[in-house]
Parts: sequence; structure tokens; C-alpha cells
Amino acid sequence: MTQSPYDVKTVVLRKNIDKSEAMDIVEEKKTDPFKSLLSRPKKEDVHVHSLNLYYECILMVSGKYVADYFRKANHTISVDSNVHEVSLGDGIFPIRSKSGITKAFVGSRGKNKIDLKLEEHVFVEEEDVLTFDHHGRDVEFPFKIDSKTVENYPQQLLDENIQNTKKSEMTYDDAVEKLQTQLKKPLETDVRNLNEEFVLSDISEIFIPIFEARLIGPKKKVAIIRIDAVRKKVL
Repeated sequence: MTQSPYDVKTVVLRKNIDKSEAMDIVEEKKTDPFKSLLSRPKKEDVHVHSLNLYYECILMVSGKYVADYFRKANHTISVDSNVHEVSLGDGIFPIRSKSGITKAFVGSRGKNKIDLKLEEHVFVEEEDVLTFDHHGRDVEFPFKIDSKTVENYPQQLLDENIQNTKKSEMTYDDAVEKLQTQLKKPLETDVRNLNEEFVLSDISEIFIPIFEARLIGPKKKVAIIRIDAVRKKVL
């Protein structure tokens, strides 16, 4: 097996309900997937075929993008009406010619404008965190991670439940690439001396305990109820 070039943290969140409590929620909600605008089956017409606990991976990546570069820029300044040009370094910048309409509005004593063609030294620093569900879709992360909310021996727990563990379908490389794309904003077309760096801060696999109930309803229709065992919430 090829070793990952990334240092990946493994976290398992603690469930806040057990299987019997999950079953109570399922029994209460089991007719919902089969209801329609006109009818809802009776509870006795819906059978709970199975209820299993799964650990589903949320892949979290965080990092920082820094860059500096030079870009061309135009800056306009206002000068007195009797100024005809400005000297800056080795450059001479003449006033902007006024149109007839401008002269009519501001008169001969109106401020003159000078366009300075300069170069700006730009510094960029962007940080972000992205999270993906086990299918690789972007998701929000609503969970709190601290010593009270995580399992003490995450890898051991996952090994004991390996058949019910859903790893991420997204590769680490793809997740990192998405983060880089998110952080690196499109640059101007005319830049020079670009220095840029992407720093990967962290990759974590955070496993969420999910109770999944398989239901058999009228006409043998099958439905699934999923319960977030951390927030005690039907998904």
C-alpha cells in the first residue's frame, strides 16, 4: 500500500444517542418518507427493516496562499489650473487635455488632471477551510471539535467498525487542489516578478456517526431515514 504524502489527522465525533434512542426517532418519523399531499400511511403499515450505525467521513482541508507581484496601474491626480506637467523620478507627466464641454463647465481656472502611469507592488494573503462530505461534495461543517466531543481512540473505533465506515471518495490531492483554486484568485494579465506560495495547514478526516434506517412501506416501497447521532437530528 502506497503511503500518503500528507499528514492526515483522524477524528471521530462522539454520538449523543444510542441505538434504542435512534429507533424511537425512527418510529416517530417512519411514515414521513411515504406521505403524499393527500395521504399518509399508518405506522403499522411501515416496517423498520434494519437500523445500522455508520461512520461517514467529512474531509477538511485548510491552508494559506501568499503572493507578491508588480502590476501596471494608472492613478489620476488633481493639480492647480496653472500646472502643466509634473516631474516624478525620471518621468514627466503632462496634464490631461480638457474637452470643450469640460472647459464650459469648470472654466479656465478649473483643476487640471494628470494621469500617472505607475507600477504597484501588490501583496496577497488568503486563508480558508473547505469541507467535503464522503461523496466529495462541498458541505458546511456544523460540529464543534474539542476534547468533550471526540472519541479518545478514533482509529481503534474505526477498525472495529470497518464494514460500516464510509471513507471519502475524494482524494487528498483533489481536495488540496480545490483549496488552492479557491484561494488563488485570478491575477491581472500584465504582472511581473510574481512570487507565490501555497501552504497546506491541515488535512483531517472527521467521521460523523450516522444511524441509517431502512424502511419498507406500502406496496413494498423502500425508504431511508438518516439520523445525525451527534446533533440528534433527522437528515
